[in-house]
Amino acid sequence: MKLALGIKQGMTQVFDGEGNIFPATIIVAGPMTVTHVKTLEKDGYNSIQLGFTEAKEKHVSKAVQGHLKGAGKLFRHLKEVRQEKIDENTKAGNEIPLAEIFKVGDVVEVSGISKGKGFQGVVKRHGFKGGRRSHGQKHSEREPGSIGGGGRAGGRVIKGMRMAGRMGSDRITVKNLKVLQLNGDTLVISGAVPGRRGTLVEIRG
Repeated sequence: MKLALGIKQGMTQVFDGEGNIFPATIIVAGPMTVTHVKTLEKDGYNSIQLGFTEAKEKHVSKAVQGHLKGAGKLFRHLKEVRQEKIDENTKAGNEIPLAEIFKVGDVVEVSGISKGKGFQGVVKRHGFKGGRRSHGQKHSEREPGSIGGGGRAGGRVIKGMRMAGRMGSDRITVKNLKVLQLNGDTLVISGAVPGRRGTLVEIRG
């Protein structure tokens, strides 16, 4: 599996050779460093662990510092990627350029944590219509309506009832996105990806 970690920078517009315009997201996604290698013989499966975004010593626990000794650097983000076969030359400390993972035209999926919106009502969270604005209805524009009663589940609130609550901060995956441009460590991907500017995202091919 091909995987890269990146930081969302924002959105832009990209024109192709025929003049068609595409909404696109800019992601800084490299370089990544191999921090650990697992093999079938020793660990029961093949995988490599990747480190992304260098970190200061004071921001990394002693346990993780010991784990990253072989890489020679400390990282804020670590991600393990399973592999069918591992190249003999792959060792801790090796840098993997973005160009070795993806190329222009690849179809990818991007996962990240969506924007947190705090505690929201049913109109924003679930798209409820709200109450009528006429005939003496004074404060019912954004109310949820009935949530229980004798006619439904014996008068109790049933499981899964759509109600007000915390919204956002969910892990979201967007599929079938295309790599439009690749400039060094910067990817330009078609469409929108989850999160705000500065969100860590996973790009899988």
